[in-house]
Amino acid sequence: MSVIVVVLPKLEDAKKIRNILAGHGFQNVIACASASQALSAVTQYTYGLVISGYHLKDMYYLELLDQLPRYFEMVLMGKTDAAAEIGGGVLSLTTPLKVHDLINTADMVLRQLERRIKKDRAKKKRSEKEENYIRNAKFLLMERNGLSEEEAYRYIQKSSMDNGTNMVETAQMILTCFLDMG
Repeated sequence: MSVIVVVLPKLEDAKKIRNILAGHGFQNVIACASASQALSAVTQYTYGLVISGYHLKDMYYLELLDQLPRYFEMVLMGKTDAAAEIGGGVLSLTTPLKVHDLINTADMVLRQLERRIKKDRAKKKRSEKEENYIRNAKFLLMERNGLSEEEAYRYIQKSSMDNGTNMVETAQMILTCFLDMG
């Protein structure tokens, strides 16, 4: 289950953002005034988004970011000049805040997290032997067809969808075809 935690130095500001998000259909939205409260809140959820100010009562945003669980992303809120200075792949929203930017950003981040979780779960379902089939098929496609690793992976993925087979079966078919030709 996902959550959006809004953590700003002024609790009233965090509550305003929470109310906007809740009013646009986001289910679990929590307002906090400190990073420690935000960290406590995120432990109850599988994944989510933390919308944070740069300087909180008990730590800076980078310290909070470092302590977030694996499936949590951060979006910083602040003035335009401060937003230009951040790096490290952290998204930012500038103030004064536009409601549609807030809603679109929150929706986008949560969808990306959902996809990443599904992808990670799908990877875990394969055994080492199955992963080896896919690796070997990619290698053959790369070597014989001049594809990049990503292109080879996408070829196997698309072929498996087109043929109604899983990627391991498709990789085995590719290996068999190349070995028969070879």
